[in-house]
Parts: sequence; structure tokens; C-alpha cells
Amino acid sequence: MPSGEFDLIARYFTRPTRRQPLGVGDDCALLAPQAGMHLAVSSDMLVEGRHFLSTVAPEHLGHKALAVNLSDLAACGAQPMAYTLALALPRMDATFLAGFAQGLHRLADEHGIELVGGDTTAGPLNICITVFGEVPRGQALLRSGARAGDDIWVSGQLGDARLGLEALRGTVALSKADFIHARKALECPTPRVALGLALRGVASSAMDLSDGLVGDLRHILARSASHAPIRATLHIDALPRSNALRRQSRTRQHLCLMSGGDDYELLFTAEPAKRAQVLAAAAQSDTPVSCIGRMEAATTTTTPNEALIRVLDAQGMTLSTPWTSFDHFTA
Repeated sequence: MPSGEFDLIARYFTRPTRRQPLGVGDDCALLAPQAGMHLAVSSDMLVEGRHFLSTVAPEHLGHKALAVNLSDLAACGAQPMAYTLALALPRMDATFLAGFAQGLHRLADEHGIELVGGDTTAGPLNICITVFGEVPRGQALLRSGARAGDDIWVSGQLGDARLGLEALRGTVALSKADFIHARKALECPTPRVALGLALRGVASSAMDLSDGLVGDLRHILARSASHAPIRATLHIDALPRSNALRRQSRTRQHLCLMSGGDDYELLFTAEPAKRAQVLAAAAQSDTPVSCIGRMEAATTTTTPNEALIRVLDAQGMTLSTPWTSFDHFTA
């Protein structure tokens, strides 16, 4: 059992410094992006009861805490460099800390990054990670580049994380195999860093899916509208989904796909002329991608948000869109 804060840091989070001038142990970490690079920085906080359940395995929590931040770097097309960790713990728990650190360090090692600082304190379980990456100047993927005529793409499969959450809440019954699949999607998302890097110079806009497809797509529409008003048409049958989700009712499938949240896949746009390049980027990064719709010119910038996204069924009929995105202060 750690004897105090500094013993906790030394035992679970201090590792040999490999790349950065300073690692854990000084008042600041020193990061040196290469010449011609921008520093990409993102922070995410995970709060028990809001972002994860108390039943999550500690190693899965360590993985997810870093994965959701790496997903932001992926959406920007940035190469991960380092990260900091701020951790509030209700009590010293050696079993929890060992598992949490194992999941955290394993994912960090997969991406060749290291922990370079942070803080620990007593309090309700709360995890805040800040990641640092680098991207060539002028090549970052942004939310603001979508244009009328662009294809809309997503990586991987959508909706499984929400399906796993509903299973844990007891609102849906799954087979053992489907439950394992959905729970892994919820607790151990895969940050699409390799795809983000491969999409530099190909995608016109990008972001990661954290709060649901409908809500996150609205962010791209809003940020891109400063150039010219646009709207999105989606084909609901084109949305990629697992067999586990296909075994659910159409209503539940649509809910999980459109507003499920916690997918941490990439949502991006690209010109139709670059479809071959998108597929090449997917193959290069070993990441499946699906074209799910198209951006179109909108007639006015005052159209309500709900009307900016049109969803079509297999017969080309417009579906009602009651789906909303996750909001931390209303959920």
C-alpha cells in the first residue's frame, strides 16, 4: 500500500524518461516540437458516475482515460508526444492503482508516449488527462473545412458503446458474447491515431465521435458554415454497425447509432474526388471506413439545427430525427 502521495506517484506512475527533456519529478515538463510543427493539446476529464460506472475494471479505466484523449489528437491528425495525469482518489487502493496504471501504461506504450507530469489528491474519483501531440503547420485536421459536395465518412462501427451502457443499466438483455463485445466497446475504445495521420491532406474536416453522431456532426456544420451554409444528408442504412447491434430492434439501433456517444470513432469529410485516397488511408491504417452521406448547400444560415441534418431510409424517405447528443449538464 502506498504510504502517501509521493510514494503513490513513484510506485505507479514514475517511469524512465525516453524522449522528453524532463519527465515526472520536476515542476514542469519541457516539450520540444520539431521544427515546422504545431503543438496540439487536448484535455478530457472522466468523473465516476458521469463518464464511467464503479464496476469498470481498473485496467479498462486506465485505458479509456488515455484513449479518449488520444482520440482528440487523432481527429486533429496529430502524432502523440506525451501526456499529464491529474488523479483524485477517495482512498489509497493498491489493487485499483496497479490495474489503472497497467491499462494506462500499456496504451501509452502502444503509441510511444510517456507521462510527463500531473497531480494527485484525495477526493471523489476523478481522472483528468492532457495530451500533447505535434502536427505539421497548416496540415491539422479541423472541424471547419467541410464544403457542399463533400462525402461524409466514419471509421469503425457505431453504437456498440451505448448498447453496452444500456446492458449495464439493465435496460436491454444481451447474449454473453454480445455483452462482452458491447462492454469492450464502451470501456476500451480504440483511438484512431493511425487513420488521423493518414488523412492529413485528404480529409476536409474531422472530429472524433464522443457525444453521438447527430450532435457531433452539428459541430462540423456549425464550424464550416462560416464559409457557406451547408447541411448534411445521411443514409441510415449506411451507418456501420456490429452484428450485436443488428440483433436489436430498429428503434434501438437508430438510437445507439445516432446519439449513443462514447464511440470515439472519426467522423470526417472529403471531396468525392478523394475517395480512392480515403480508402488508401483506411488500408494504410488498417481501419475500416464507411461513406454515410453527403454535405449539401443550405439555403439559409438561420435554419434550425434539427433541419440541418436530413436522415434517409433505404427507400429515400426522410426519417424524423428525435435524436439528441449527450450533454453533461442535462443528462
